[in-house]
Amino acid sequence: MSTFLIEPGAKLANRYRLDHVVSETGGATRWKATDETLARPVGVWTFADGFPRTSEVVHAARATSRIPDARVTQVFDADDTAPVPYVVEEWVSGSSLADLIAQGPMEPERAAGLVAEAAEAIAAAHAGGLHHLCLTPAKLMWSSGGAVKVIGIGVDAALLGANVADPAAVDAQGLGSLLYAALTGSWPGGPQDGLPAAPQGPAGPYPPAQLRTGITEPLATITTRAALPQLAGQLVPGGPITSPADLCAALAEVPRLIPLPVTPAETAPPPEHGTSRRTGEFDSTGPRRGARNGSASRGAERAASTRSAPERRQPSRMEERAARTQGSPRRILIGVVALVVFAAVVVGAWTVGSMMRPGGEEPTGPDARASEDTSDSAELEALDIGGSRGLNPHGDTDEHTENTPNAYDGDPGTAWNTQGYRDPLAMIKPGVGLQLDLGEVREIHEVELDLAGSGYEFDVRVAETDGATEDDYEVVATGSGSGGSQVVELEEPVSGQYVLIWFTVLPRNEGDYRGTVNEVEIRGVA
Repeated sequence: MSTFLIEPGAKLANRYRLDHVVSETGGATRWKATDETLARPVGVWTFADGFPRTSEVVHAARATSRIPDARVTQVFDADDTAPVPYVVEEWVSGSSLADLIAQGPMEPERAAGLVAEAAEAIAAAHAGGLHHLCLTPAKLMWSSGGAVKVIGIGVDAALLGANVADPAAVDAQGLGSLLYAALTGSWPGGPQDGLPAAPQGPAGPYPPAQLRTGITEPLATITTRAALPQLAGQLVPGGPITSPADLCAALAEVPRLIPLPVTPAETAPPPEHGTSRRTGEFDSTGPRRGARNGSASRGAERAASTRSAPERRQPSRMEERAARTQGSPRRILIGVVALVVFAAVVVGAWTVGSMMRPGGEEPTGPDARASEDTSDSAELEALDIGGSRGLNPHGDTDEHTENTPNAYDGDPGTAWNTQGYRDPLAMIKPGVGLQLDLGEVREIHEVELDLAGSGYEFDVRVAETDGATEDDYEVVATGSGSGGSQVVELEEPVSGQYVLIWFTVLPRNEGDYRGTVNEVEIRGVA
């Protein structure tokens, strides 16, 4: 029997200081603790003598640490041979689903975006042989850093000794219940985490479309098929959704948007956006990636995104174009009047100038040449990006290639991000990158980047052919600094088909080092 006294202030592995108890589960205690080596908060599970599933929990925690998905709560350490066995996890600060809907149900698009992120994380866990089996509104978090996090994958099931015949169906129904709660503000299985029980009808909880207007028929049907499988095929078409992967596929076909944090917009940190394939789309009939036709149509299609930062800054051209798409009638009227006045001034100036030149002759000399140079110079336009990938030549996996289109879909609400690294990038590898394929060799003048976080250092590199490493590209510009939008101008225009944004330093976010590109636009000459 261990003589170690588990109380606040105790230290495990001469490193993890237990601060206070968060919850207890039949002999397993969860603490908020401090990792004194890295000076960061962590969550720690400890187990009382005689707890029957300590080895199972530690085994599940170790397996969870191998899931390659940033939305899964990270496991930092686990030891079942210490005087007091323990599991050390990432401490997620932020708002749970219950917090997000405390003031009322979420917008349908945001509810779909949030649960789609969770479904993708659970599907990744299932692919690795792990399940959750205990999904509740407290287990789905929107972190203070602006990321979706699912708490308890693998560990919760082991803690409770859950053993079910069809874990995929259990997790699918749990995800459906989260979506039901986000849409209606109630929980279909009874009161849970401060949410009231869903109103009951003859066949059980009412479908969400009967409790709230404004939910599209496809989203309402998906929710019912997942959360209320007994009603599938009766009140809604289609059979039950029986796996997280099937729910991912269904939600990929509905408009969805990542939720905003509940903190005020003036103080909320820049969000680390999610990684869904089509997160951020509102209208399924609206513009899609690859459907852009030049900079004019692209600017008109972009939706404005309310972003916050530690201090106010001048809006970038990317943000200004987005803001113009949401101008009020009054602003439009002011713009029309300003245009008329400007035109009148130009016409008047031209008339006076003509009267001052004998016979209305055209100017000659240096002024004429300057005018000709200005009129002949090519106007920069946003170049279409036809393909992309995450480049990680010094690692075993790519850098979330499946999510790279989020970086140029015209929506700052979606993003591509690198993997999360526990140490500064320079201690691990020379760098990681986002490669963009223009489809053909183009003349490139500048790159505009909208980044989240602060503390970046990066190069802009260009090549005419696809390269396997960063050395296959020519460095044409460098950049650094905080997040937000910035324009990186090349000293001289260069020709190339492939543009590589090569990060050598990444910002720190909740204990990890991770880069996030909300939007990138490459400008040049067609």
